[in-house]
Amino acid sequence: MLSLLSSWTLLRRGLNAITTGWQNLIARMRDPYRPELHYMRGPGPKWRAKHPVHAASAG
Repeated sequence: MLSLLSSWTLLRRGLNAITTGWQNLIARMRDPYRPELHYMRGPGPKWRAKHPVHAASAG
């Protein structure tokens, strides 16, 4: 009986590990974080000095 109980315990541990792995994978795939939607700084003063902005004609 002890052997059967330890077999079930090992099987349960293995299935729990597989289930946890799948849950972690799905959670990572469904991660709602999208960095392009968050505030990002624009180019700095050195970049602006190298790339002068040409005045656009209005009208």
